[in-house]
Amino acid sequence: MVKDMAQFIPVILAGGKGERFWPLSRFDQPKQFLCLDGSGKSLLQSTVARLPDWAGEVWVVTRLGLVPLVQAHCPHLPPERILGEPEPRDTAVAVAWVTQQLLQQYGDEVIVGIFPADHWIPDAVQFQQTLAQAVAVATQNQGIVTLGITPTHPATGYGYIQQGAAVSGGAYRVVRFTEKPDLAQAVQLLAAGDYSWNSGMFFFPAGLMWRELAQYAPAITAPLAQQGVAAYAHLPKISIDYAVMEHTQRALVLPVTFAWDDLGDWRSLERLAKNPLPAQQVDWGSSGVTVYSTDPQELVATLGLDNVLIIRDGKVTLVAAPERTQEIKKLLTQLREQGYGDYL
Repeated sequence: MVKDMAQFIPVILAGGKGERFWPLSRFDQPKQFLCLDGSGKSLLQSTVARLPDWAGEVWVVTRLGLVPLVQAHCPHLPPERILGEPEPRDTAVAVAWVTQQLLQQYGDEVIVGIFPADHWIPDAVQFQQTLAQAVAVATQNQGIVTLGITPTHPATGYGYIQQGAAVSGGAYRVVRFTEKPDLAQAVQLLAAGDYSWNSGMFFFPAGLMWRELAQYAPAITAPLAQQGVAAYAHLPKISIDYAVMEHTQRALVLPVTFAWDDLGDWRSLERLAKNPLPAQQVDWGSSGVTVYSTDPQELVATLGLDNVLIIRDGKVTLVAAPERTQEIKKLLTQLREQGYGDYL
């Protein structure tokens, strides 16, 4: 561990469904277990691999049914450090449960880092340097630090964080969170110059987070304290942003500059340098057509199309307008209602 570095425990959240990457991402093998960046590693494996060697024991929170997949992808992790949620209750409950466990094992002052399992961050060295800075900021300021990504365009799929007064370590107090604005508002936020994208990565002393959860989300902490994981089915389904970050006075943002993408839907792959799912394609008279296939020997022929996304996986084909891939969840709901659940 780096000299004078506070004890740091990384926690990876790997319980998401990854529905916006359907049909490649399925219920029993969501996107965190897929290779989407051409690296040869699953997104979960890449998340673990880029953690610094001075980090402490890695923990993973996932869906109970996905525990065997986590073990297969991360065989070095002991079972006691893989927490299987009986049912998904969003990130506030996941953070609360793992924080409760870490408090018992490591004490109040251990710094916890929360990492989604589906990020693309190619520069591991710069990323690790940023983690050391974030741990120091959380320790020195006794705050909940979120990494703020420098916006490159008026994205509507990310939350935005406005920075206020500077604090030690290069971070700023958070003025407000704005959750997924429309395009007009996103343009305004980008022009303001003091907003970052919310990366979903957080750093905090375990005791501080538990106290903030207890103050702003007692419906989560009280049942967990009394019943442990047995309380899960009765806990509210809410994100850590809504449960704590929009209310706490301890929120800090550390602006970062490393390359980052949350790989949120199929359009995000267009921003990567390498196509991880190439297909043989022959086209006549089309423009803006993107094709992905899990079978590189498959031939997809297109004719006279404009701005179309085609994804092939086995017996399932998705043909979509690229700008509407955020709506794939609505399509999956319709598939369930029409009896096509086996394809999900």
